Amino acid sequence: MYDDLKGQVALITGAGKTTGIGYAIAEKMAACGAHVVITDLGGPGPRESEQAPPTTKEMNETAAGLAAKYGVKVIAVEMDVTDTESVNKMVEVVKAEFGRMDAVFNNAGASFGVPSTIHDYDEGAWLRTIDVNLHGVYRVSKALAPLLRENKGRIVNVASRAGKFPALFNGAYSVAKAGVIMLSKVMAKELGGEGVRVNAICPGQIMTDLQRWRLNLEAQVFQTTFEDRKAEMCKTIPLGYIAEPEEVASLAVYLVSKESSYLTGQAINVTGGQLMEL
Repeated sequence: MYDDLKGQVALITGAGKTTGIGYAIAEKMAACGAHVVITDLGGPGPRESEQAPPTTKEMNETAAGLAAKYGVKVIAVEMDVTDTESVNKMVEVVKAEFGRMDAVFNNAGASFGVPSTIHDYDEGAWLRTIDVNLHGVYRVSKALAPLLRENKGRIVNVASRAGKFPALFNGAYSVAKAGVIMLSKVMAKELGGEGVRVNAICPGQIMTDLQRWRLNLEAQVFQTTFEDRKAEMCKTIPLGYIAEPEEVASLAVYLVSKESSYLTGQAINVTGGQLMEL
């Protein structure tokens, strides 16, 4: 772990579910002694599916569990990254609770209207996908930039392999994640003079709820099983397996530690060799 992160404050979007990359990042930051802000949509519930956002109750339970386990302060904040007012309310909570921000992980993401080709993609679903995945990163980063500039903070944006290699029948997601990669580079240039580092990570096949949903969908389309589709996917990965969220989180936390002090403006693949191009 990284001792320099002890006592710092980190915020992770899309971190309310314990099965995702966001939670894995939150746990690793807490294990390093950082105080953590978990954000997600929340709401009264009940959830309609496993892919649905966590309820407010679930978020609060997750935060309490991390705080008890690692002896740090962890709070859960309801936030919609597509709503500027909601993002600004989150900033006010952060100021009141901590008065500072050291590391931001823009992890919230979603796909709507898939599977669909470009020529028959529902426009509303297209725009909503872009808004969550790309504009959400912009809104949160802009809102927290003043606090980050005070402490030479760091931003890690969760892009995707799909931002470098087009995802079939999921065009809006690919376009949005490609935008996240370029936005990360723009922010790295614009904020670098004030000591704020910005990097992106590009996960490939990670065993999240979204990945499970994809494999189950493919199993239905190809009239086979989840395990068969998983095996076929693993054949495309040189390391031969689908990673767990913790493996992505390890890189994300490294990128906000002093160990990565000269890294900024990069978009690093976490794909088991499935994608090797820069």
